[in-house]
Amino acid sequence: MLNEIKLSNILFLDIETVPQYPTYSDVPEPFNELWDTKSKNFREQETVEDVYKRAGIYSEFGKIICISVGIISEKNGRKIRLKSFFYDNEKVLLENFFDLLNTKFNRNEHLFCAHNGKEFDYPYIARRGLINGLKLPKILDNASKKPWEIKHLDTLELWKFGDYKHYTSLNLLAAVFGIKSPKDDISGADVAKVYYVEKDLPRIVTYCEKDVLTVAQLLLCYKGEPLIADENIEHV
Repeated sequence: MLNEIKLSNILFLDIETVPQYPTYSDVPEPFNELWDTKSKNFREQETVEDVYKRAGIYSEFGKIICISVGIISEKNGRKIRLKSFFYDNEKVLLENFFDLLNTKFNRNEHLFCAHNGKEFDYPYIARRGLINGLKLPKILDNASKKPWEIKHLDTLELWKFGDYKHYTSLNLLAAVFGIKSPKDDISGADVAKVYYVEKDLPRIVTYCEKDVLTVAQLLLCYKGEPLIADENIEHV
């Protein structure tokens, strides 16, 4: 299947998310009580305030601060172009990203590709889009679609080979395949602190783009093709 997919038809992506509020004490009613209920399932010995740093992974309690994408071009040699959408205002971020999808990435042959995208990135973007009152682009709207009509690739799912119990991080797969690590500065666990405390969104954007590049390189490894050289990576 992978050998039949044209690389230029794939939009590689990654998102970065944070809790909607800097700390638990900032959360208004009724969401503070709703977080109390939600977090009972996993907080064990921790307090509700301690586990609020995890709120960013839940689309009902978090928000998107960056979506980075990459497109491979085969003209004049293989290159990848990376672009990011990043704003404090999530609705503006999503409007701009959806505009890209509606105008440039709306044909039947187009696909998404992300690591763990089916469990996280794709549904998170769709849910936050609806929460912000936006109409979903065709590639994100899976209502009434048959499984083979959903244009979503997932490098984690491809690596599982049907083993639904198996989870492998992007960082581990990068090491296995000899790809430069995307976690050489920060990791996902650091994003909320970098955003709310250090107020360094550009640093998060750089991290997000590294993940996108790694996903693209990983898919090339799955296809048995050479990695994209550093000089062929463009940021736009």
